[in-house]
Amino acid sequence: MIPDLNPVELVALLFVAVIGVSVVARRLVLPYPILLVIGGLALALIPGLPAIRLDPDIVFFVFLPPILWAAAYVTSFRDFRANLRPIGFLAIGLVLVTTASVATLAHALIPGISWAAAAALGAIVSPPDAVAAVAILRHLRIPHRVLVVLEGESLVNDATALVLYRAAVIAMVSGAFSLSEAAETFVFAAVGGLVIGLLVGWVSGLVLRWSKDSLADIAITLLAPYVAWSLSERAHTSPVLACVAGGLLVRRFFSHAVSPATRLQATAVWGLLIFALNGLIFILIGLQLRTLAQSVRPGELTSLVWQGLLVSAVAILTRLVWVPIATWLPRQIPSIRARDPMPPWRAIALVAWASMRGIVTLAAALALPLTTADAKPLPFREHIIILAFIVILVTLVVQGLSLGPLVRWLKIPDDQTLEREEIQARDRAVQAALQRISEIESRRGGPDERLADLRKHYEDRARIIADRQAGVPPSSSLADAAFKRVRHETLNAERRVLIQLRDQGEISDEVLLELERELDMEASTHGLADLQAPLGTGSLGSRVGGRE
Repeated sequence: MIPDLNPVELVALLFVAVIGVSVVARRLVLPYPILLVIGGLALALIPGLPAIRLDPDIVFFVFLPPILWAAAYVTSFRDFRANLRPIGFLAIGLVLVTTASVATLAHALIPGISWAAAAALGAIVSPPDAVAAVAILRHLRIPHRVLVVLEGESLVNDATALVLYRAAVIAMVSGAFSLSEAAETFVFAAVGGLVIGLLVGWVSGLVLRWSKDSLADIAITLLAPYVAWSLSERAHTSPVLACVAGGLLVRRFFSHAVSPATRLQATAVWGLLIFALNGLIFILIGLQLRTLAQSVRPGELTSLVWQGLLVSAVAILTRLVWVPIATWLPRQIPSIRARDPMPPWRAIALVAWASMRGIVTLAAALALPLTTADAKPLPFREHIIILAFIVILVTLVVQGLSLGPLVRWLKIPDDQTLEREEIQARDRAVQAALQRISEIESRRGGPDERLADLRKHYEDRARIIADRQAGVPPSSSLADAAFKRVRHETLNAERRVLIQLRDQGEISDEVLLELERELDMEASTHGLADLQAPLGTGSLGSRVGGRE
């Protein structure tokens, strides 16, 4: 039995579980959202652990804005725009079709359920989750376009699903439904959300350019998604699209709006925030098991499980059928087929199978109102929540765990699109630096020793890039590895001496922190930032990467 925990202790316990499961997931090379859900299920079975009830408003407002904003921030706007057609077919067309197919099954399968309640269930389980997609797919070697389409879909489909969900809930509560009002609501929500998101992103850019303080800049980036979400909610538009549009816009100017130090610090702060939010939400999904189990009447569990499995199967099968059709149909137009030929069947199969549900499905299910307009309990509310939870569990565990083996079984060839772009970008950047050095030398009337060293550095980089462009194998790879080991040892030697001076009272902690920051920046430039710095004496060569 666990003694009664206050809220702070409970949150601390959840964070300990998140960290532990994430470490295990990294060791096992498994997607951490899946293990977190399973870990939450295991925690829910611990005797004495208090039942946790998630407030859907908290889930929507606390978790979704920064997660969507961050996902949009790392999405390439160029690639997103180039793939609007397939993204639209999935984010709008597939959501509509999935909602309809699940609603049809639910109405036929569940005795007494209304069409409005069945449609609400369909809308709840229709959108694959942005968090799960990014967390799982980014660790797999898949074609770049497949990743772009799946990420783009998971960013936009929530808006479509939530509009359908609200229309269905209104029909459940009031008993009335208007197709024309639902269509008008969808258009207004989409356009309004985009406008508000772009406005918040634009204002954030102005403030970032005006501000010269790193901490203030980071605070602005943290506040912006919540502002976009709140304004969009108050305007009754789509807060999902507001955060997506704002994140995409901020990424366009962030590189030249803030200093390098701010970008490094912002990356660390946002990385920690998203890790914490992702970990908490997925483990909380698992923890809902106890709360949901308490709402089931005796003898109903088996029936609900079978219904949940059937709903999951229909949602998965609908996508398996829709994706090939939506890929083939537009290419019957000659102009589209000439500009964008039919992709390989392996890529189509991967897109069709990747459809994990997560945070939006859970929050939407929990947000169902308790009563109807005449103050009666909302029919089938607990039923819908449990079915939605089963769909989350099935898609996350079954599809999430099978994605890696599927990629290997399909033998999808390596996609070198980003590698080629990286080489080209490095070449252009090095050439720009060499040109700038020449301009400085011309202005100074000739080279000096420091400029000559700097020019040699960039010329060496240019030769390496030229070899990569020509496909020449890096003959100096072993030498580079040896240099990294030596540089790792020398940096740690410097760090040990500085710590020793601090411990002996010869320098203050402020001096240590400043010099240590310089060493960390140097380690980052040499690709050594992820290697742990051992503090013992003796040779470090045998400990590089934490290995004895």
